[in-house]
Amino acid sequence: MKSMMLLLLAGGLTAVSPAHADDADFLRSFQGSFAGNGTVKVTTNAPTVNVSCTFNSGATSTSLSLDGNCRGLVLVTRAISADLKSNGKGYTGVYVGSRTGPAQLNGKRSGNALSLAIRWAKEVNGDRTARLTVEKTSGDGMRLTVTDADPKTGKTVVTSRIDLKRT
Repeated sequence: MKSMMLLLLAGGLTAVSPAHADDADFLRSFQGSFAGNGTVKVTTNAPTVNVSCTFNSGATSTSLSLDGNCRGLVLVTRAISADLKSNGKGYTGVYVGSRTGPAQLNGKRSGNALSLAIRWAKEVNGDRTARLTVEKTSGDGMRLTVTDADPKTGKTVVTSRIDLKRT
């Protein structure tokens, strides 16, 4: 379930300056309630676990917050919350909810996605780095994807991918 936490965004941030109008509309497009399914791997070599998730998303012209739950293996549920803010040049935040402690997020928008570097509080898969992509897949959909390097092969592995639709 650690990877599930990787998916999500941030919890404590720095000062904010206005986002560009295009970014403001982009962030606001994530506003609402979402539900969906996906897969999670606790580590790059762990078995895949199917998950079902629900999120409430708050969005302004300069911020995005996610608050939700993901359930896997019938009885395992993890509360997840995060806040992400635009600083005028990119996006920063701190994801809160991982068993490793708060994770720092830092990145930029690329097309219909936010591409964020994750810096874990402790090592995960042999280091403290991974990548989170928050992608707008349609007017009513988003995809959260976390990738990490396999410590044995160096190859990039999708450790979690959750597809959500507005409810």
